[in-house]
Amino acid sequence: MENRFVINIGRQLGSGGREVGEVLARRLGIELYDKKLINLAAQQSGLCPEVFERADEKESHNRLATLLSYLRAPFAGDGGATTDVLSGDALFKIQSDVIREVAARESALFVGRCADYILREHPRMVSVFITADDADRIRRICARTGCSEAEARQIMARGDARRADYYNYFSLRTWGAAASYDLCVSTSALGVESAADLILRFAARKLDLKMDL
Repeated sequence: MENRFVINIGRQLGSGGREVGEVLARRLGIELYDKKLINLAAQQSGLCPEVFERADEKESHNRLATLLSYLRAPFAGDGGATTDVLSGDALFKIQSDVIREVAARESALFVGRCADYILREHPRMVSVFITADDADRIRRICARTGCSEAEARQIMARGDARRADYYNYFSLRTWGAAASYDLCVSTSALGVESAADLILRFAARKLDLKMDL
């Protein structure tokens, strides 16, 4: 593992965090794992990808309510209570195993999914949080979905709340707090490309990477 490294990106919804990740992965010549993790976890577990998509960075379930729901309908089919039971700690465990396996065999970039916490003992890891001003985030969400500014603001608030709940629940850290990451970067201040430049310089220094910057 001496030469392998990982970069983990947490991000506010609409901050351009995934775009920053794409730039970093391209320039470093490594794979970006985002939705791809869902397919890998599904292949490993034998479950349908839709099961993981329903639980993907969503808020943690009320376990008592979920268990009661399962006991009321133990033989529910797809979309029923059985899926709800699987969509908490069990799915997180499966996805965590996949993240660890990927990090053990290759250098990689992970977007979200508590990868920074899951890989906290990795000897060569950089964790970054990407943020942006509300106006820029709303603009991105509107451009991507075609919704109104008012709708984008609601999407933004719900998305951030879900990501925070998921991260805080599984990591016991605070989503978006500077102390939870090695570096916090604003795309509003720098733009996507310059944000990637800054992260590359930081990663090169922290991980002793030899690259042209």
